[in-house]
Amino acid sequence: MATSESPRFLAGVVEGFYGPPWSQVERGELFAALATGGLNTYLYAPKDDLKHRTLWRETYTAEETAKLESLVRGCQSRGLLFIYALSPGLDIRYGDPTELARLRARFTQMLAAGCEHFALLFDDIPDRMNADDAEEFGSFAAAQCHVTNALARWTRERSPAARFLFCPTPYCGRMAERKLGGANYLATIGSELWSEIDVLWTGPEIISREITVPHVRDLQRWLRRKPILWDNLHANDYDGRRFYCGPYAGRPLELRAAVGGLLLNPNGEFALNFVPLRTFAAFVRSPGPWEPRTAYLAAMAEWLPHFATVDEPVSLEDLVLLGDCYYLPFEEGAEAEVFFQRARALIPTGPAPEAEAAGTFLAQSTRLRELCTRLTELRNRPLFYALSRRIWELREELDLLERYVTSTGAGQASDAECRSDFHLPATYRGGFLPKLQRLLAQRADGSFTPSSVP
Repeated sequence: MATSESPRFLAGVVEGFYGPPWSQVERGELFAALATGGLNTYLYAPKDDLKHRTLWRETYTAEETAKLESLVRGCQSRGLLFIYALSPGLDIRYGDPTELARLRARFTQMLAAGCEHFALLFDDIPDRMNADDAEEFGSFAAAQCHVTNALARWTRERSPAARFLFCPTPYCGRMAERKLGGANYLATIGSELWSEIDVLWTGPEIISREITVPHVRDLQRWLRRKPILWDNLHANDYDGRRFYCGPYAGRPLELRAAVGGLLLNPNGEFALNFVPLRTFAAFVRSPGPWEPRTAYLAAMAEWLPHFATVDEPVSLEDLVLLGDCYYLPFEEGAEAEVFFQRARALIPTGPAPEAEAAGTFLAQSTRLRELCTRLTELRNRPLFYALSRRIWELREELDLLERYVTSTGAGQASDAECRSDFHLPATYRGGFLPKLQRLLAQRADGSFTPSSVP
């Protein structure tokens, strides 16, 4: 691996999101993209695969085993590590020997399918143990170390080259600060978890805007090993209205030497991950310096052929503008930010906007709105289906803004009547969930206060 002194450096993708797991075909396309990008790892951990998490005690059927065996072979044929993860933390009884036997039974199936590398995940679980486990182990961390160490040593006896990964209950800095999992959780993991086991970590937050070398080195002092980053920068399972096709950013190249690996957990919709995967792979290989925007523009140019339509072609300029609208969790792309500022300036509290400013906004808005319509003609239908609801919502918002700006520019008052046949009361921004969301307003510091919006 060009970016790490250790040949054990893991770089690739974790399928670790909530929502429909990727299909076998999509995973095959992923493996090809990983190999082409010089990456080396796929971690199987789809949250909503019932037997990964909720039904972890049940063994696989013959049909399920065959599908997993196909994935293992697909990875191995491309020189990729297939890491199989199991997440028993919702209801495991840590001190019950039969529970460890059930974990071994599942791993036995995967070993027979050709899998060599494994992980146990204890993320997103209830912060409590049953009374017997609490009395026997005293802490979550000690109980989890007990089970993980036993299973890792058992696995290593059968797969001597096995990598074994562990995801802690507090898997980011904020969770650790709040003592999720109990006091001294990370210190206990550092001292009691077998040193051969890698620990997964998402950074200061679940979705971290930045991950710095000092942050990771502080963590190393607790874990007594380099963490492997499970990076949720492009994950979108927490907000189905958004996706992220911006570049891999907010991480310095020096971070590669401070961690044991980098695993990207991207958009749940596989078709939307072209740019995240391309830029992530470029980051892993980059000799420096790293310019995220440059990498983004290059990847968008590579993605453009996927946007062939039945009629008028999509231009690179239009694709970049669209991508800038769905950039990264904490920022829009440069063109989308300029567009937003123009729109905000045209929602007046006083005099009507200047005609030149309104004309500039309307021209760009029309261009973007018409692009959303044109994308309904994409020949790549899986890509369109992944985009469809989001871009149609964008199109409707643009249509409404154009109507408003046009009405105010016609000399009417800023609160002039502006109606649309497509934005009806109780249907537009309607429903029970939006009503709940309007009850509380979030402050800049992340706290909430009662909203003034009815």
